[in-house]
Amino acid sequence: MILNQFKLNDRIAIVTGGRRGLGQSMAWGLAEAGADIVCVSKSGQADETRRLVEGAGRRFFDIQADLSIPAQRIGLVNRAIELAGQVDILVNNAGDGRRYPPEVFPEEAWRQQLELHLNATFDLSQQAAPHMLQRGRGKIINVGSIMSFEAGLNIPAYAAAKHAIAGLTKSLAVSWSSQGINVNCIAPGYFETDMASPLRADPVRAPQILDRIPVGRWGRPDEIAGLTVFLASDAANYMHGSIVVIDGGWLAR
Repeated sequence: MILNQFKLNDRIAIVTGGRRGLGQSMAWGLAEAGADIVCVSKSGQADETRRLVEGAGRRFFDIQADLSIPAQRIGLVNRAIELAGQVDILVNNAGDGRRYPPEVFPEEAWRQQLELHLNATFDLSQQAAPHMLQRGRGKIINVGSIMSFEAGLNIPAYAAAKHAIAGLTKSLAVSWSSQGINVNCIAPGYFETDMASPLRADPVRAPQILDRIPVGRWGRPDEIAGLTVFLASDAANYMHGSIVVIDGGWLAR
């Protein structure tokens, strides 16, 4: 049956930034499909994600790490394997946003954004790859953005990092696809997350954004779960280096 290709029974997924928002929905979706979850978050307080994962009958493990600090990434995938037993799926989702006009964008914020979004994505992919290559299979899902294609407003570091993640996804796919690792990227548009709350509350920008989304609303976090499951599953075995947009039609306009 075709639906069997979407099952993730007994697979282990590392989801960074899985405490809330899109990462939480990704973790929940993967668990519903049968995967155990290792959640990596800055605070380590992922009780709601734990509830969702264990409610789906799957194991949940928690790792606290600030991925914008290179020292805290050292050996992280090995720690996850010690907890869960292996790694089959890596979702590089952790991120945040800083908004300043580019002429006054702080250097510290620039470095932090690239470290968190871009360097951490490559670092953890590089850590996971030997385990996946040894077994001849693995799924790496990077999280880009519609800002992998556009510039946005007053987010030069975020836009630069997300553009780079698209390129990194393609490069890793070219290197690893013949060895059983699928590397793809999800590019979300505007979703109703905590991180987007200031933008949704902006009396000027919020109506402008909403007016441009053809479907007429922001995305719900749970709407990203199905795409995540697909890319993590055998149904996506022939997908390599794809940047998959989920944006309510934003880029089509």
